[in-house]
Amino acid sequence: MKEKSKILIKFGNRVREIRIQKGLSQEHLAYLANVHRTYIGMIERAEKNITLINIEKIANALGVSINEIL
Repeated sequence: MKEKSKILIKFGNRVREIRIQKGLSQEHLAYLANVHRTYIGMIERAEKNITLINIEKIANALGVSINEIL
């Protein structure tokens, strides 16, 4: 089994933390970020190595800067 990268775990936890603070479901965040609904869950579980483009989409959808999400 492949070990999850610490940076992916930290990023996923941060996305989850902000999403919950904003009162958003994974599905609604995915809609706002224009990504597939299962993608947010995969990020939060550190199953995807997210691209810079998608980091920007998610940060914008959460209404935070890229610095805040990292």
